[in-house]
Parts: sequence; structure tokens; C-alpha cells
Amino acid sequence: MSADFYELLGVSRSASAEEIKKAYRKKARELHPDANPDNPAAEEQFKEVSRAYEVLSNDETRTRYDRFGEQGLGGAGGTGGDPFGGGGFGDIFEAFFGGGGFGGQRQQAGPPRGQDLEITQRLTLNDVMFGTQVTVDVNTAITCEGCEGSGAGEGTEPVTCSECSGSGQVRRVRQSMLGQMVTTGPCGRCGGMGQVIVTPCSGCHGEGRRASRESYTVDVPAGIRSGQTLRLSGRGAVGPRGGEPGDLYVHVAVAQHKDFAREEDDLIYNMPLSITQAALGVHTVLEALDGELDLVVPAGTQHGREFVAKGRGVPHINGRGRGNLRVRVAVQVPTKLSDEQEELLRKLAEVSGDEVATADKKLFSRIKSAFS
Repeated sequence: MSADFYELLGVSRSASAEEIKKAYRKKARELHPDANPDNPAAEEQFKEVSRAYEVLSNDETRTRYDRFGEQGLGGAGGTGGDPFGGGGFGDIFEAFFGGGGFGGQRQQAGPPRGQDLEITQRLTLNDVMFGTQVTVDVNTAITCEGCEGSGAGEGTEPVTCSECSGSGQVRRVRQSMLGQMVTTGPCGRCGGMGQVIVTPCSGCHGEGRRASRESYTVDVPAGIRSGQTLRLSGRGAVGPRGGEPGDLYVHVAVAQHKDFAREEDDLIYNMPLSITQAALGVHTVLEALDGELDLVVPAGTQHGREFVAKGRGVPHINGRGRGNLRVRVAVQVPTKLSDEQEELLRKLAEVSGDEVATADKKLFSRIKSAFS
């Protein structure tokens, strides 16, 4: 029995189209044959995950699958001769990367595309407010300088593969119960490249690339959110023997600020006030992230009241303007009082007619409460 498509992608049955797409991209990077050479199990998993995405990314086929399971797909969802509905790996990846993704379609000879790389970059709330540039260091593959990416040793060049005549593909004919069947697959001699290296480069052993740790500058726009991703096109690993480089994905993680929190594009500040400040009012200067801000708190301000400074929040990443700065009053009740403070508060309670606890602390401690 085939595995459940939702389980294959690691999402719930109520997942949105964006969640399904994100989960597929992650699984595809992990299982793609280019990242798992000589691993048939990973290749088979990759096919299953790709088929699951093809079905669940289409509203019509997803509805049929939800109601009837895989049997309800009929000829849809890639159940014909091509397990990907005739599109192949490349069509699926092209929806994400616009160029075939991890190596692209292998229908024509040539070096595969390099791997995409991922890294997480921590930022501060100040970085988010004003935008910044950060330098990221990644382990990657770069072009071999000795052979300039060809993989061939000094004074030599790659030669056309005699097995596939440079096409990178070979046709195989076999007999079955249905008659003669012709399949096409990568050439085993050249690995689908269309060329072979007779004398490999001594620096990269014919690979055309070498391992390196590289540094890249990333422009971080103001207003970016934790969890969002920046894509640096062409900053991934280069492909073997002159293959195009992949992309670099920088995942953003914003650290918590000691004073301010973020809600959408608003900044939240919980301002502590004493009961006397709340009762009598106060003029205070708030040190906001973008400068000082005068705040006049009127007498009689209640706990939880908000004061809003428009346009002093986080910039809108997809448009002009900024959110607001919202200051929430948090009235602080003292837990310990001096004798003088207690006396003054008892006088206030007497004038106000408020019933308060007795001044005899021993007697008060013996009174049982119905509440815990």
C-alpha cells in the first residue's frame, strides 16, 4: 500500500498550498539524486515525494485524493508511464527555481546545476528597524582554478562520449508482456554529461570544482520578519564540470529585544508606572529604537491603557510607511512598604473610604480566606 501523500511531505491534511510547497522544497533538497549519489533508496523516496507534491499542489487532484485516496486519481497524479505526469523532475523544480532546480532536466547532455545552500542568520530588532548588511560564511563548492571548471588535466580537454555520442542519454530496448518497450536513461559511461575526462585535473580529480568556505554580503531589508528567507541567486555551490551554481537561501531569525516586542509591524513597550504616577500623572521620556519620545501620562491612568505613537513602529517591508509604537501601562503595586509609606496609604484609604486589611499583621495572618 502506498504511503499517505500528506505523511510523505510531513504536513497535516489541512495544510495550505504554501505549506505544502515549502515542505516539498525541503524534502526535495534532502532527497534529490544529485545530493545522494549511488543511493537508490533516496532516489525512490524523492520520486514518491515529488509525486505527492504533484497531486497535492493541484486543487482538483487533491480533492479527489482526499475523497477517494490514490485509487481515485485514475490517470492523474502521474500514474501513467511517467511517474511525474510527463513533466519529469525538471518541470516540478522549474516551478520553484525557474531553471530546473537541482540539476534541472536531464534530457540533454551537460553538467548538472549545483546544489542550493541554506544558512540561518540571527538579527536584532534594531537590524529589522533600519535594515542592515551582514556577512555570511558558507561551506560550498567553487570552480577549480587549475582546469577552469572543465575537469580536464593541463593541456587536455574533455572528449565526446563514444557510448552516447555526446547526447548524455542511452536507449534501452526490452521485451515485456506488452511487447517491445524502449526506455531512455543517463549514459553510464559519462554519467549523462555527454563528455568523458581522459586525463583528470590533479587539483579537482576531474570534478571541475573544489570545496571552499566563502563569505557573502547579504542586504537585509528593513521590516523583515523572523522566519522569512532571503534568496541569493547564483550564490550556491557550482555544479560539477562547469555546471551552473545553485542559490543560497538565508533564513532569518530575529532575537528578542529586552524592552520591545513586535506585533505585525507595531512595536509594543510595557511601561511600568507606580500607583502614585498612575494616579497623579507623569511626564516621561521614552527611549524608542529610533530616538527619544515624549509621553505625558494623565492623572488617573488605568493599568493596561495604551498610548499610540503613529508611524514609529517597524517599516512595512512590502510598501511605504511604518507601523505604530504602542505603549502599554503596567501599574506596579509595591510588595514591601516602609512604615511611612504604609501610614500614608492608610490615610489615603481612610479619606477615600476604602476598606483595607488591619494594621495588626499577626491578626490578619490568622484570617482564613475562601480563595487560594
